Amino acid sequence: MNFQHIDFRQEDKTALVTISRAKQLNALNSDTISELLTAIKHAGSDDQIRGVLLTGAGDKAFAAGADIKEFLNKTTSQAVTLSRNGHELMRTIAELGKPVVALINGFALGGGLELALACHIRIASSQAKLGLPEVSLGLIPGYGGTQRLTQLVGKGKALEMMLTGEMIDAQDALKWGLVNHVVPPSDLREFAQSLLEKMYSRSPRAIAQVIAVVNAGFDQDANGMEAEIQSFSNCFGSADFQEGVSAFLEKRKPDF
Repeated sequence: MNFQHIDFRQEDKTALVTISRAKQLNALNSDTISELLTAIKHAGSDDQIRGVLLTGAGDKAFAAGADIKEFLNKTTSQAVTLSRNGHELMRTIAELGKPVVALINGFALGGGLELALACHIRIASSQAKLGLPEVSLGLIPGYGGTQRLTQLVGKGKALEMMLTGEMIDAQDALKWGLVNHVVPPSDLREFAQSLLEKMYSRSPRAIAQVIAVVNAGFDQDANGMEAEIQSFSNCFGSADFQEGVSAFLEKRKPDF
């Protein structure tokens, strides 16, 4: 695959996806969103890939928002298309049946934070800054941020962040549950990979089911409890279940 705005590499079972617009602080223009969507779909369809690490080039930004220059002179109908394209990318990440980990190596603002919010796990460097400053531009988050931030940190804190537009640091993000871990910048990649390796030792089918069922719990048109019952019972007929139980009874590690 040939990309202009991102870098895609596969290292063993892991796809490393990097937004490579460091001079623009990895801002998300339309082409970058399109390329990210292609990369994520490829990672989902390749059976050799078990997980995705998503980050930004350089040491200043994960993604410092959308590319505001693209917003100029947009009509309302064009803005709808812009938002829907962003939503498609975020939804594809959130619904991917493989773990997607955001490595927040610097600023994650606006659309950049929305990108991180769509990932299943967020690991921040100690120098990261996070925020949704759209109200300072007369806008609101348009790529799912109003919903996903609220799901993670609660209504009160989400509204505070969005209504003030102010950034929070990595430690506050950890305290509020916005990120899972905070590590030194030099440890970010190694820590994230070690987390994925733990997941690679588990059933890939079960991991996909967990992601789907958790998502169902936040879907107004779905019944999360019923989805859990169905997914739990469906596991019983899988080869992964047979291997997992056999390994447990035989006191060995499973081979998934």
